[in-house]
Amino acid sequence: MPKITVDGKTIECKDKQAILDACTDAGVALPSYCYHPGLSVPASCRICLVEVEGIPKLVPSCQTTVREGMVVHSTSSKAVANRKQVMEYLLVNHPLDCPVCDQAGECYLQDYSYQYGRAQARFEEDKVKQPKKDVGENILLYSDRCIMCTRCVRFTREVSGTSELFVDGRGSKEEIQIFPGKPLNNKLSGNVVDLCPVGALLDKNFLFKQRVWLLKAMPSISPADAGGENIWVDANESGEIFRIRPRYNEKVNRWWISDDSRYAWKAVQSGNRIKSAKRLQFGTQVETDGARAIEQAFADLTNLAATGGAGSLYAMLSPMMASEEAYLLGKLIRSLDPQAVLVAGPTPTQADETFKHYLTGKQTFVIKGEKVPNAAGVKRVIELLGGPKATWEELVKSESAELKKLKGGWIVGGYLKDWLPKEQPALFKKGYRVVQDILPNGLANAAEVVIPGAAWTEKDGCWENYQNIAQVFVAAVRAPEGVVGEGTVYCQLLGQPGYDAAAVRKEMGEPFASAQIPQAQVKEPEMQFVEL
Repeated sequence: MPKITVDGKTIECKDKQAILDACTDAGVALPSYCYHPGLSVPASCRICLVEVEGIPKLVPSCQTTVREGMVVHSTSSKAVANRKQVMEYLLVNHPLDCPVCDQAGECYLQDYSYQYGRAQARFEEDKVKQPKKDVGENILLYSDRCIMCTRCVRFTREVSGTSELFVDGRGSKEEIQIFPGKPLNNKLSGNVVDLCPVGALLDKNFLFKQRVWLLKAMPSISPADAGGENIWVDANESGEIFRIRPRYNEKVNRWWISDDSRYAWKAVQSGNRIKSAKRLQFGTQVETDGARAIEQAFADLTNLAATGGAGSLYAMLSPMMASEEAYLLGKLIRSLDPQAVLVAGPTPTQADETFKHYLTGKQTFVIKGEKVPNAAGVKRVIELLGGPKATWEELVKSESAELKKLKGGWIVGGYLKDWLPKEQPALFKKGYRVVQDILPNGLANAAEVVIPGAAWTEKDGCWENYQNIAQVFVAAVRAPEGVVGEGTVYCQLLGQPGYDAAAVRKEMGEPFASAQIPQAQVKEPEMQFVEL
């Protein structure tokens, strides 16, 4: 592996690696705007230029590959002077609207202006003003803030392959445009907001909602499908979620997420959430205390198992549950009825959506058609627990003698929208039903006992994606008042001290025992301020 020297520091690099990447890996900060490791390298912004001994001019560090013995100066007078000039050019027409810009606090233009900018502007003419544009269902373009890094244009060509964006005009009149009649509405469109290094491309759902320095990011996994996309959940201190952003994972989603994942938080904060327990009284559901509802559900199922005999109970393990919760519910129902049937909940499925590079045709991203995050994990848990089991389709038909004996059970939902298929098991209409869910539906509205469930952002656990990779997620916000996580409920009924997801995974064995929070995206090195 080649070694280079950067500002007197020796760095070991990967073969054919760009200087910028080598410095980032080594914790040496170099500024950049147009460069992104997941896109092509135009070297157009020119702020990453460095001085290399033996080369008579400054070179772009994002495009220049390392070689053994290379000596690089990133803080020389020439390199720093270039950055000052680039920043001055970029700010000539940029509006001074940081106080109202959503990007404030995580804006490269702010950061580099503070580090390299001049204290006073020398440009005295009127700034060129560009219009605000509605470029898609979820995206706004503030053209006068754009610095023409072209990250967004390259993304729509090289990742989504949909090519909605292009560069129109030249010089000070240059701007990003959409092709007539072709808005930015592809299923990956939200990624251009993450890519934009300034406040030009903004998410309508986050616009003017919250300052980024008031948000805390927690690592999580997307609940939208079986892809297992790694995400950050950004919420404030009061527990309100404001946005979801992609979290880098080379083996799963790299730098990108689908819009289904990006807006999955809307179901969590739906005004329709089930937040109070209910029980059936004289044929009508009435609100009740959560603890009382849990006690009644446990007592009724215990009596049903005693009177109905072995094999009279079932548990529907939702593919929205954490694997640990599914395991605990399986143990709980089997503690009441050793022959209880474990059923894998329905898995809404459609065709995969594949995205390709617009020129090469190389596959760049896939949105999985399996619209639940943990179908694989639930199936593995059912195999682990052994004993009687059934698929959703088998439960609907209920043709076997084993399924015909069922009298009632514990049903878990947790889906992001109404999950009940048109064809439902007869047990859902006449059997004894304990329903644990986050959103109301026909089943929850008729159940003997309804227990409010916690959403994935409100609990700890792990999911197994379609690649059979088990990934851990952690609670990002507190559950609403009166809502208790499923794992806590099952541990309480099993007589265990409390829900500890890591301990449950250890009990379950591999692959769950070794599941961890996937490595977060490499942190940007701290900026180095240079005294001139």
